[in-house]
Amino acid sequence: MALAAHPAHQFVAVAVRRSRIDGFGVFAAEAIAAEAAIGDLTGEAVSVAEGRRRVQGRRRIMLVELSARRAIDATHSSDPMRFTNHSCRPNARIAVEAGSTVRFYALREIAVGEEITVDYGATHHEGQLACRCGQPGCIGWL
Repeated sequence: MALAAHPAHQFVAVAVRRSRIDGFGVFAAEAIAAEAAIGDLTGEAVSVAEGRRRVQGRRRIMLVELSARRAIDATHSSDPMRFTNHSCRPNARIAVEAGSTVRFYALREIAVGEEITVDYGATHHEGQLACRCGQPGCIGWL
């Protein structure tokens, strides 16, 4: 089952391109105001158990756990927000709304061309993946 972005929302323009952090990233294609809704993460609704099974041993994980039982696997999504990289000093945050919508919001103004990043928090990498955000005070591992 695919989850789509909420149709009533108008989001900002973003672009996917190579990132200095890791692989591809999502970048602001227009100036983004602080607290603006940037976009939604879409993907396949799965159980947490199934999601955890799918990410076992993978370096790139595109899974967001919505609750103790439900998750979104964005691995095969065409949504640009699936390329949002981690930063220890992010410019955006993730919010789970209405129990099933994963929405990104700007924490501060984001300039055109700036990579949109979030703090992943606890991850399925279990401290085994080096953080490459390059920010002062970087935690070092995800």
